[in-house]
Amino acid sequence: MKIPNGQQIIEEFEKWSPKFLAMEGDPIGLHVGTLNKKVERVLVTLDVNEQVVDEAIEKGAGLIIAHHPPIYRPMKNLQTDFPQGRMIEKLIKHDIAVYAAHTNLDVAKGGVNDLLAEALGLAETKVLVPTYEAELVKIAVFVPESHEEQVREALGKAGAGAIGDYEFCSYTLSGTGRFRPTDAAEPYIGEAGKMEVTAESKIEVVIRKYEKDSAIKAMIAAHPYEEVAYDVFTLENKEEAMGLGRVGTLPEEMSLEEFTELVKERLDVPAARVVGDLSKKVRKVAVLGGDGNKYIQAAKRSGADVYVTGDLYFHVAQDAEAMDLAVVDPGHHVEKIMIKGVVNHMSNQQNWQCEFLPSEVHTEPFRFK
Repeated sequence: MKIPNGQQIIEEFEKWSPKFLAMEGDPIGLHVGTLNKKVERVLVTLDVNEQVVDEAIEKGAGLIIAHHPPIYRPMKNLQTDFPQGRMIEKLIKHDIAVYAAHTNLDVAKGGVNDLLAEALGLAETKVLVPTYEAELVKIAVFVPESHEEQVREALGKAGAGAIGDYEFCSYTLSGTGRFRPTDAAEPYIGEAGKMEVTAESKIEVVIRKYEKDSAIKAMIAAHPYEEVAYDVFTLENKEEAMGLGRVGTLPEEMSLEEFTELVKERLDVPAARVVGDLSKKVRKVAVLGGDGNKYIQAAKRSGADVYVTGDLYFHVAQDAEAMDLAVVDPGHHVEKIMIKGVVNHMSNQQNWQCEFLPSEVHTEPFRFK
């Protein structure tokens, strides 16, 4: 196993949570340090504060992946006798890089909102607020029959052939390939100057446009030919929209009071604010991690009986009450669910000599009495 550098780790991470999924103006990406170094330990955290940095130092982490950007607004100065300056000073002195994935991780499939929906046991989930539709392309590659399965497997592992809830989807046609190698060629099949006729397969797969280059690279690496013949076609059909929040259904109807207890248990919080009649029956649920005040109308339009989100404003709560939309506010900190999610996802991606460690620092600023 090899030790990856920080750039390789983030390239792998961004295959799952690409930057272009983020909302406009969201300060994601590298905040402190460099990715141009070997990294044996990565600390995953919701927030970056001085206690988390001390934890990273103690655990020997060379990279921190956080959900909330530590530098959210432009800094006018960097004074090391203030908390933020002191924290950044420690990061630089100990050569610890900090990378933030915020709304792009909210939107990503398997990201924060899917993790929250899964924790609540929601089924048949859909996007609450669409923000992005991936463009699709079709790759068609010609390969000798002996390597058909090898190339198809490489494409599938690179994300090609993912259609809805199905993966590794492809279509194959059998045919005859003809070519004549020149004197400068080093052909896998045939001889220089002689026309070669061989049985070939044409493999067709659909892939998101932003994943095209990495899939082609994997395809060429698995292909035996010196020169790989392939076509890329732009498609008019789009993939199902991606976006913020999720809407799904509970396994069975329950009262708002029972559902609130479920939220507290599944999202590991001691208390939650509730809007609505506690005896009201709920089944359809909208959930949006973090501050979801702006999307209360979207939750109502989705047909949800109850909306789970954080940081609810007083007047927004009154609006929800007026439109008969129940709300459960378990706080912003429930996004801590991303820690385990990122650790699990990244630990299973590559055969690297690199540990992904969950932060054990509790960054919830509120206490409940």
